[in-house]
Amino acid sequence: MSELHPDIERVILSENDIKAIVSRLGAEISKDYEGKNPLFIAVLRGAFIFASDLLRAVTIPCAIDFMAVSSYGDGVKSSGVVKILKDLDTKIEGRDIIIAEDILDSGLTLKYLIELLRARKPASIHVAAFSVKDIPNHKPAIEPRYVGTHVPDSFIVGYGLDYAERYRNLPYVGVLKPQVYSH
Repeated sequence: MSELHPDIERVILSENDIKAIVSRLGAEISKDYEGKNPLFIAVLRGAFIFASDLLRAVTIPCAIDFMAVSSYGDGVKSSGVVKILKDLDTKIEGRDIIIAEDILDSGLTLKYLIELLRARKPASIHVAAFSVKDIPNHKPAIEPRYVGTHVPDSFIVGYGLDYAERYRNLPYVGVLKPQVYSH
C-alpha cells in the first residue's frame, strides 16, 4: 500500500479494495448491458478517476462524455439546484445512459441532473455510484442501480474525492483529519 498521507486519519478503502469494487461493477454493467452500447457520463471533477477505471473494467462497447456542474447551497449542503458549467457533447436521445458518480450523499444534485437529462429522451438512465455515504437517519434523493460500497459519514478524500482541490490523487480512500478542514 502507498505511504499514508500525513493529513489522513485512516484508510477506509485500499488500492486493492478499490480495484475489486470497480472490477465487480464493471462485470455487473457488462452483463446488464450486453448487446448495448451505453454512454457513460462522468460529472467533473470528482468522478473522472472512477469513470476512467470503470470504463476499463467494462467489456462491452461503450462511450463516455463529461459534464461539469455547480450546485448552489450554503457551501456545505447542496440545494439541488444545478448550474451546468460544461454540457455533454453527445446527443443522448435513444441512448442508454450510465452516470458514473464518485460519492453519493444527499443525492439532490444528481436527482436534478437526472431530471434534466430525462428531458433529452434517453432510452434509460441509471447511476453507478462508487460509494454511498451512510448518513444516520438520511436516505439519498436517488437510488443508484449500481453501488460499489458504503462509506462512513466522515470527511473522506482520495480516489478523485477532494478537499479544496487536494487529495484527489491519493490511490486510496481515507478519512481526512478534522484539523485540516476545521480551522
